[in-house]
Amino acid sequence: MTLQDQKQLGKTLWDIADHLRGAMDPDDFRDYMLSFLFLRYLSDNYEESAKKELGRDYPQLKEGDKNIALTIWYKNNKTDIIEFEKQMRRKVHYVIKPQFLWSNIVEMARTQNDELLKTLEEGFRYIENESFESTFQGLFSEINLNSEKLGRTASERNKKLCVIIQKIAEGIAKFSTDTDILGDAYEYLIGQFAAGSGKKAGEFYTPQQLSTILSKIVILDSQDPALGEKKKLDKVLDFACGSGSLLLNVRRQIKESHGSIGKIYGQEKNITTYNLARMNMLLHGLKDTEFEIHHGDTLLNDWDILNEMNPAKKMGFDAIVANPPFSLRWEPTDTLAEDFRFKSYGIAPKSAADFAFLLHGFHFLSGEGTMAIILPHGVLFRSGAEERIRTKLLKDNNIDTVIGLPANLFFSTGIPVCILVLKKCKKFDDVLFINASEHFEKGKRQNRLCEGEEGKPNDIQRIIDTYQFRKEEERYSRRVSLDEIEQNGYNLNISRYVSTFQEEEPIDIHAVMAEIKELEAKRADLDKQIEVYLKELGLVN
Repeated sequence: MTLQDQKQLGKTLWDIADHLRGAMDPDDFRDYMLSFLFLRYLSDNYEESAKKELGRDYPQLKEGDKNIALTIWYKNNKTDIIEFEKQMRRKVHYVIKPQFLWSNIVEMARTQNDELLKTLEEGFRYIENESFESTFQGLFSEINLNSEKLGRTASERNKKLCVIIQKIAEGIAKFSTDTDILGDAYEYLIGQFAAGSGKKAGEFYTPQQLSTILSKIVILDSQDPALGEKKKLDKVLDFACGSGSLLLNVRRQIKESHGSIGKIYGQEKNITTYNLARMNMLLHGLKDTEFEIHHGDTLLNDWDILNEMNPAKKMGFDAIVANPPFSLRWEPTDTLAEDFRFKSYGIAPKSAADFAFLLHGFHFLSGEGTMAIILPHGVLFRSGAEERIRTKLLKDNNIDTVIGLPANLFFSTGIPVCILVLKKCKKFDDVLFINASEHFEKGKRQNRLCEGEEGKPNDIQRIIDTYQFRKEEERYSRRVSLDEIEQNGYNLNISRYVSTFQEEEPIDIHAVMAEIKELEAKRADLDKQIEVYLKELGLVN
């Protein structure tokens, strides 16, 4: 399937969602839509694998036969079911009973089966608790199939679900499906729902363009990015992972550069978004052994695998990416002052947890890793506790690059943001500043970075190239010594080091006055000519 087809599939599904949701809040309908898309993916993948596993024994249905092939096989091979399911767990890591497959759900919707709602509830429960070896408990916890938003009675809800499922099935049927196609459609829908959610979108979605910048940065060689992309990332972390799109982008970028990735780790506090992330991983073809998403509070560090007190056993990540909530108010306790993440730096102020998030990630960055984090500009210049943290990071030579971005790139806020790149293995003894704040295309609702389409500049690649080769360019980027930064009181305000101000050329007043006199003389001549023409036409005496 071409990229155009992928986008068209996403648009088709979005049009269906927009048409069907009626008066339902977009966030509520999102959960139904994405869950059904997820079920479709799991089912298709499972049936295709079952077909290969059973070979000639897989029932061949005649054209137009609405029966489910696996249902027939289960009926005719009851004694072999246990062994078959064991084999499927080894091959695809999960099992779905025939009655819960998307093909059966669609047939029930087509025939307006009164048991559809009940079957869906049982199917979601089965997938959560029994399908996978590792538990996916609560995966569909936010999907309320008995919500009055679907209908006041069970019968009304059943009918509404029949319509939704039929329309989704019809929309998908127009397109061929292969690896990652539904995953890409899922990502597209997340972006569309984020656009409709306004401020709430910041909870679960990082705009794809910013995601690409962070991903391309962290896959480059940490000590000297000019050497190119790494061959392997063993562990990757996003400690505020939202729907997981940023982690998946890191995976995509390193695979496109012919590298490999070990395991993906994410943490998310919002239960709905946490479930979106787990579905998103599976939809993109990751096995349950290839990722781990934790539902918990990053600031409290309640994830057991990150609480190892023995330094020799501490988790270290080769790449860390994050887009945490901007300037989140928090309530640090007295015990957090001694927390191993903060005690060498101090506690971020209650008014803004930005540096608390940064220090959390930085603590778990491996000695040869790169961390790229999106933060509000305030972290660059605010005083007090934040100034002390910033100063120590600079003195320890851990801040590698500061990238200033344009305003209004996010669904959730119009403020300009920055990207901080941090390392424990930094080779250079200066800080690279990139002022990309004026390089964008203005949009009605949001601004966007150009990507080289239709002869436009490639704002994203320019940022990456400047970072990779540590380029200096007037009014855009500059390498600044730590001595100069110290002289500026460890203030990292980008405009102090890379000003975009451009002096206007001096105006020659005498030349301007002479030009005005010349123009006035020409106008007087024209007035006389016009008067002559008007007299000839008899319009004036």
